[in-house]
Amino acid sequence: MNPVAKAEQLRTVISAEQIQKRVREIARQISDDYQSNTIHALALLENGFMFMADLVRALETPVICQFIKPRYRREKEGRPEGFLEIFFSHDADIRDQHILLVEGLIHSGVTTEFLMSDLRSRGAASVKVATLLDRQSARRVQLQPDYFGFLVDEAFLVGYGLGSAGQTHRNLAYLGSAT
Repeated sequence: MNPVAKAEQLRTVISAEQIQKRVREIARQISDDYQSNTIHALALLENGFMFMADLVRALETPVICQFIKPRYRREKEGRPEGFLEIFFSHDADIRDQHILLVEGLIHSGVTTEFLMSDLRSRGAASVKVATLLDRQSARRVQLQPDYFGFLVDEAFLVGYGLGSAGQTHRNLAYLGSAT
């Protein structure tokens, strides 16, 4: 079955119009908060790339865009079962810079909390989080994004950059669910 036919079987959870309206509202709030300060927007790949693109186009303050891709490794030897290590790379110097961590979806919050802590320890002037989707019901750490688009409880959403490896629905302008 072709990707368009598969997409037609999805139930629309959040429409393209709702997403774009909310992105503009978030951008206005961020622009007001940062005023003329330069923002170093750091997007998590893959889920954050579409949100980042639309968000930075709507900002009215200087912005520098960067991307990171977390990699995970389960460590068993000498560690509690299921211990997770998170690796990611930084090339840019963030000392004394205002960092906006941009995510498509915050689920458990573990990766986000780790990244925020690391960025602060590297001397960032400030670290804030913007996410399109916030699944608070799945949170495993105390974390509240500074900016969020929508609270969701859906088990798995696709579209607007979200999906899983090998999946064809990341290009949809809306967020959908197969259930």
